[in-house]
Amino acid sequence: MRTIRDMERPEDTLSHNADRSIRATGLRIGSDCESAGAVTVAKQDRLQRVLSGWEDAMNDAPATPVGRALSSSELVTVMSHFHRAEIARMAGWRDRIDRTSNWAITVVAAMLSVSLSTASAHHGVLLFAMLLVLLLLWIEARRYRFFDVYRARVRQFERHYFAQIFSPQPDFASDWLLVVGESLRAPKFLVSQRVALARRLRRNYIHLMLILLLAWILKLSTPSLLDQHAPVGFVGTLREAVAAAALGPVPGGAIVALVTVLYAGLLAAAFLMSGDDGELSFGDVHV
Repeated sequence: MRTIRDMERPEDTLSHNADRSIRATGLRIGSDCESAGAVTVAKQDRLQRVLSGWEDAMNDAPATPVGRALSSSELVTVMSHFHRAEIARMAGWRDRIDRTSNWAITVVAAMLSVSLSTASAHHGVLLFAMLLVLLLLWIEARRYRFFDVYRARVRQFERHYFAQIFSPQPDFASDWLLVVGESLRAPKFLVSQRVALARRLRRNYIHLMLILLLAWILKLSTPSLLDQHAPVGFVGTLREAVAAAALGPVPGGAIVALVTVLYAGLLAAAFLMSGDDGELSFGDVHV
């Protein structure tokens, strides 16, 4: 008599063997994945320790030159290319400074034409123009600080390198290359915002502000520029001009006092504040 085991069909036996093979393969793959994951974590930990040790070594390492020393021809090539690059950067920031000055001139011209062309134009237009010009002055002073950094590098090359080639001085010695190197490692502004404001104000903006002040005084002192029905001529008394300076609920005396304080501060900043140091102490050709 055939047993039940002997009566199993061949396909059942094959299916049973296949299931056993699949389960064994799955167990082996799972074990391999766990081993691979453990190895990956171990590698990441080891890499992190290596990187941490490398950063500590770099922070504690002395500042020694890396690589071979440059030959004289290679050094000349590097310095020439670097000088041209710094000139390009300086010219770019110089163009930005000129652009801001052009905006200020355009604002002044536009506001003058609007305010003085008709009596219906309020004198507050000129006060608004003063605020716009002061805003452009602040923007230009910030751009000037960037320009001054690159101008100083270019002047270091011109004064200490090229000047020594064209007109050598036997006792001339300087650590100017160290100064340029430190400026490249940690760029810092050479002038403060206050000094930059004083310089740009003294160069250009004080003239624009004075033009606006004269136009404002002319507007207030000429009745025909305030009222088209008024006779041509100037006001009879100073009190009338001050009263015409009223701006809404603010009386004219307060507006005149604020403008006086503003211009007194501008004149003091432009002409009483010393700012001709650094590169400005060499020669007379300056921006």
